[in-house]
Amino acid sequence: MTKRKVQSVFRDLYPEDQAAEMEMRSLLLQGLSSWLAKSGMTQTEAAKVLAVTQARVSDIKRGKISSFSLDLLVRLAARAGLNPKLKLVA
Repeated sequence: MTKRKVQSVFRDLYPEDQAAEMEMRSLLLQGLSSWLAKSGMTQTEAAKVLAVTQARVSDIKRGKISSFSLDLLVRLAARAGLNPKLKLVA
């Protein structure tokens, strides 16, 4: 039995370089959304921690990936204490 490599939908929709970025953005956004759900904070409280507006926190909760650049998501994850890291695989 061979192992089938699972690829994200982004690989079907975007060129390789853009798909890689979208996958990273998605992972960071999911992490932030999970952090928000577990934190018990209101959106206003979370906005203060993340140093953004309450509307931006709402965008995170709604998964609006197109509203966030990769660099902003990395900064937000760091502010949330999620300790974002990058791993390259050859």
